[in-house]
Amino acid sequence: MSEPARPAVTFACTTYLQATASPTGPAAACFRLVAAGRVRLLSSQTILDEVRDVLERPRIRKKNPRLTDELVGAFLAHVVSLAPPAAVVPTAFTYPRDPKDEPYLNLAIAEKAEVLVSWDNDLLDLMKPDNPDGQRLRALAPGLRILTPPDFLGVIRAADAARTPDAGPASAGPSAPSGESQSANDEAPGDRPAP
Repeated sequence: MSEPARPAVTFACTTYLQATASPTGPAAACFRLVAAGRVRLLSSQTILDEVRDVLERPRIRKKNPRLTDELVGAFLAHVVSLAPPAAVVPTAFTYPRDPKDEPYLNLAIAEKAEVLVSWDNDLLDLMKPDNPDGQRLRALAPGLRILTPPDFLGVIRAADAARTPDAGPASAGPSAPSGESQSANDEAPGDRPAP
């Protein structure tokens, strides 16, 4: 029996931020799936530049003192080793509601991502059937789903269970580097941004 294809995913900036700020939370579990080769992360230089900018902001560093220059540099180098960035991504979709989300959406369209993982309501609202921008997006990327990190982990868990129905509950991925583990349905404090 052949191995299932690895789903192609794009992570929005909030997913990167929360993975670095809370290494035992669901966003970090999403990155562990990438590191384990379970999913294929898509990235672009524009996205990595924004992630670096956000992770270096004094306000973000003050709220997340574990984010040092060394940790951010090592994290981004690891991301590049797992997902070499696309240099140029064509603009197929404009999003006036939040133009900063366009690089994530256009990468997902260009690379035919199956999932964009985000906490950002501007992105999540695109999945509402009556959203005109969402309808435009679905015309360009009919197979794309936009999910929160816990929802994405649930999809992976369900796919695992469907492949091995007698194996019991599937893991959301390898355990946290510190040896701590967390259910994919549990949100660590601070993992979900305030509205």
